[in-house]
Amino acid sequence: MDSKLHRIKLETGTVYQTSKGGNYYFRYQINGERKCVSLKTANQEEAIRKARELLPIVQATNPEVIATHVKIARKMATQIRALPVSKIWETYANHPNRALPATVREQLSYEATLEEFLRFLGPRIKMFSQITEAHVIKFAEHLRHTQISVSTHNRKIVRLRKIFATLQEYREDGNPFSLKVLMRKEREEQDTAVRRLAFTAEQEEQLRAVLDDPRFHLINKEEIKVIFYIGMYTGQRLKDCVLLQWQNVDLVHRRIQVKQFKTGKEVSIPIAPPLLQVLEEAKERRIDAYVSPNVALRYKQTNQQGKCIGDGLVNIDVMRVIRWIGVETSVAVEERKRKTTVLGFHSLRHSFASFCAEAGIPKAVVVSILGANSDIIDSFYTHVGEEAQRAAIDAISGVKSPNLAETRIRNALAYIEQLQDKTSEILTIKRILQG
Repeated sequence: MDSKLHRIKLETGTVYQTSKGGNYYFRYQINGERKCVSLKTANQEEAIRKARELLPIVQATNPEVIATHVKIARKMATQIRALPVSKIWETYANHPNRALPATVREQLSYEATLEEFLRFLGPRIKMFSQITEAHVIKFAEHLRHTQISVSTHNRKIVRLRKIFATLQEYREDGNPFSLKVLMRKEREEQDTAVRRLAFTAEQEEQLRAVLDDPRFHLINKEEIKVIFYIGMYTGQRLKDCVLLQWQNVDLVHRRIQVKQFKTGKEVSIPIAPPLLQVLEEAKERRIDAYVSPNVALRYKQTNQQGKCIGDGLVNIDVMRVIRWIGVETSVAVEERKRKTTVLGFHSLRHSFASFCAEAGIPKAVVVSILGANSDIIDSFYTHVGEEAQRAAIDAISGVKSPNLAETRIRNALAYIEQLQDKTSEILTIKRILQG
């Protein structure tokens, strides 16, 4: 595959780029041997000028002329070939064009992914310039059989693509990780994809009950209760709930301000009465800026490398509460090494959208609270156009579809009629259904 961009043919040799915005290279032949040197610039005019300075070497036939100039070419060429695989990460980590992940976790993931790739290559590959497209294609095929998800597979390829693009000056050829065939397609998992579930209203009631039940023990349980209530009544993510500060809680005007960590979006949410009561109780225990100070401290714990490990600890606490109500929180997925979580704290966000959709709350209002027009919202608002769709089908078919609400009422009345013991409450329900 030819990956060269912006080729400029000179009298002898070619100036080209291997990636958009990257450095230019000069490829030529001397004494029958093909050479390639980095011109150390992304500016086209400067690259052409530098290449022309090398033309005496390329075009010379006099050995003395070649000897005079070849030192320059050798100095430039050795920079391309002189990177041992053992020095790849060190060189990349200090490169000005390296990726700058927002978290230490992702930065460590770059290093871990590179180490995984180098282990796959084995000890025979000594130099960075020896790695070919054949190697990376075999590695991608290897990843396909490690029971990781499509998204995890693609993240690994993207990380390696960035590393190779950053260190392109140490290679003669293009970036082997730019091959499209290395990436997997989401549709590969469409038969096995497991979606996050929403809690039902009854399950959320059970969560509130166990959080108040003294028979269930958990570290920082009072604060975990606050976090669950924030999640239930605002639909915010776990990190936003755990790290909520009192300066963003207005108990007088009953509003919470959240600047979401994931998106940076700012949302303002009214405080529901049940949440207000829990927050007022938490305010009496206030010891610092955080609404849930001990859980916030636990959440922010890091290891010796600076990687956050506290989020996992808090998530374990949260999942323990969810399991208290007797639900399965994860399921096994075919061709996956790990089970997939279907019920977790994030399910409260799904529940929030679900309850709003059932109550007929406009989608735009839900977006203003959850902070994004995400798939979560879309999945619960697909019914919005159902009535209009039904009307369209009726119009072209000439047959009116049955009204689902009327059908349900008739079924409910029929069920009541066959009951042997009709209490006063049941008779009241019957009168309501009959209008």
